[in-house]
Formats: sequence, structure tokens, C-alpha cells
Amino acid sequence: MSGQRPHLGRIGIWAGELDNCTAAGVREAVTTIEDLGFGTLWFPETAGREAMAQAGILLSQTQRIVVAAGSADIYARDAVTTAAAQRTLEEAFPGRFLLGLWDSHPSLAEDVRGHRFGPPVPTMRAYLDALDAAPFGPPATAASPHRVLAALDPGMLTLAAERAWGANPLGMPVAHTRNARAVLGPTALLSVTQLCVLGPDRSHTTALARTTAAAALPNRRALLRDLGYEDVDSLGDRLVDAIVAHGPAADIARRVHEHLDAGADHVSLHLLTTAPHTPPTRQWQELAAHLLP
Repeated sequence: MSGQRPHLGRIGIWAGELDNCTAAGVREAVTTIEDLGFGTLWFPETAGREAMAQAGILLSQTQRIVVAAGSADIYARDAVTTAAAQRTLEEAFPGRFLLGLWDSHPSLAEDVRGHRFGPPVPTMRAYLDALDAAPFGPPATAASPHRVLAALDPGMLTLAAERAWGANPLGMPVAHTRNARAVLGPTALLSVTQLCVLGPDRSHTTALARTTAAAALPNRRALLRDLGYEDVDSLGDRLVDAIVAHGPAADIARRVHEHLDAGADHVSLHLLTTAPHTPPTRQWQELAAHLLP
């Protein structure tokens, strides 16, 4: 996929808790992440703030950090609206916005948004076709190929290699990163999001790590079995540890380097805490001390 990629840096933050914060809290959180030196701020889109509006707030509050709508829901906006919004943000903040597209879940698409959920890969392919053909946007701007796909399975990873800069898998073991690199090829962008729980030792983090791994299972079972985790629903220590990096900062930093060694270009950290309505500022600071120059 052509075009100049944003400079994501090697390490970013996936700020999944921003929808739980006030607008003032969001501004404070993103300023902290930028000041700490992380290269990219990723955020999801589920049932909270609209992704493109949220990106505009975050970009306006910062000076250099890349802002990535890591899982903009393709059922939340038609492709023409997404294209116009993307081109608007790229015009206003050159090189600092990255669109990540997500094929959603049936419950969100149908029960929340009132659409009919379609087969993920053909539906995403059709959406990309419409995105590329979209006629609207700011004057003197063109349709943008600047995107990644939130991809886990080989079919979506293959589509990401064909029709995007690359992929952003979330919540998968290092072995998946290695496989994803093989599917994407040597030049596509591979950004992975690592779930993590930070604590003084593993005795303080195991319970939350297991709860986090359990929440990640529904759309990962088959993929995890393919990676050699046979009794997935038992949530054994080996599986929990593979999905969630937990314990001291040095252990989480080690996992980051394992992803990089397995072929990732960029790793974003999705920190889970027992206070999900409060940005984990202290934990971000501790991880920055271990991972950033």
C-alpha cells in the first residue's frame, strides 16, 4: 500500500479506558502519554465516544504523537463519511492520524447499531472498495490509503496485506505475531497490542490477568487452539500468561521485546487495572522508564 507511513515509534499506549473519563480527563491523559515519550496513542471504538470526533480531540491536545483510531467500527459510519473524516483529520494534522478499521461484533452491529452483521472479510473488502471510491472530502485532498486493519485470523491478515498498510492484532500470544508476520510479508506494518497488568510481583496480578484473558476468549478460541493451546476454556496459567503480560515492569518489557523479535514493528500496551475509570498514569510512567530511551 502506497503512501508515507506515520512514525509510530516502537512503543505506544492503547488507552482503552478513555471512554470512562471526562473530556478534561481525556485531555490530561493524552498529554501525559505524549510527555512520557510514547510514539502513538491508540484507542478503541465500541459504544462510547465516536472515533473520528475523539481523534480530533486528541490531536488538538497534542503536538507530535500519532493518534490511531485503532478499531473504528465499520458499522458506525458509512464509507463515504469515514473517508471524509479521515481526509479532514489528515489535512489538519499531517502525518499524525492513523485509521484502524474493525469488523465489529454481531451484538454491536445488530443489537446496538441496528445493522445486519455480514461475513467479516467480504464485508470489510466491500467497505474498503467504497472507502477508496468515496468522492467527498476537503478541497485538494484525495482518497487516502492510510489505514490498518484490526486483524486476528489469516483471512483478515491477508486482506490487510492487500488493501492496507498492515494490521493491528490485539490480545494474542507472541506466536501469533510470528504467524502474522509470515502472512503479511516482510514490508507490511505489523503493530500488535499487548494486554498487560502491572504489579510488584505476579501474586498481585494473576487474578486480574485471568479475568482479562477470560474476556478475550470469545473470538480467539479457534486461533488459540491452532497455536497449541488445547484446553482453552480452562484458562490455565500457560494460556493466561501468553495472552496477558503481567507482573513487574521488567516482565512486561520482556514481552514487548519478544513481539519485536517475532516481527512486530510497533507494540502498544493496553494496561488493565482495578480502577478502569481512572487512566493508569503511574503505570504508564513506570513502563516508560523501562521501555523508552
